[in-house]
Amino acid sequence: MSTPSRARSSAGFSLLETVFALGILLVIAVGVLPLGFIAVSTTENQGHLMARSTEYAQDKLEQLLVLAYGDLTSDTRVFPATFAGGSGLAPGGSLDTAAPAALYVDYLDIDGNVLGAGAGAQPANWYYQRVWRVDLLNPPGNLKQISVTATVRASAAGGAGLIPRSTVSALKTFPF
Repeated sequence: MSTPSRARSSAGFSLLETVFALGILLVIAVGVLPLGFIAVSTTENQGHLMARSTEYAQDKLEQLLVLAYGDLTSDTRVFPATFAGGSGLAPGGSLDTAAPAALYVDYLDIDGNVLGAGAGAQPANWYYQRVWRVDLLNPPGNLKQISVTATVRASAAGGAGLIPRSTVSALKTFPF
């Protein structure tokens, strides 16, 4: 003989219990979804864009370090650099990306290609900006400090969060 109470207990979940459980899972999933968006934008900003801005700042620093100590005219705002029309390693410049010094700034597109710098005007399609400063140390001076800051036009996720920015610096001495 079989007992009817035992048959009922092994019948499984009812449709109502399944819908209720799925409703709870849906509420939890919707609550966690914004964390996914935050994670993606943070990874893009502090991972990819920060690494790129650091790479581009280092590229500009290396380009400046190749110049002769006394070079005051090479234009490194274009690629390849020209021997006239620029600042070379003349002391000056600024690391303020909001107000860059005219001969100490260049712009890159989204792929890292140099767009150059016009007569103080930013190219319309710039994505990365690099500014640099050259300081003469220990006057009368045989030591220059070269600093480069690279930044991104806007952060990922529509400008939410900090804009990635990197600054690198090196010393150059005479006669090298």
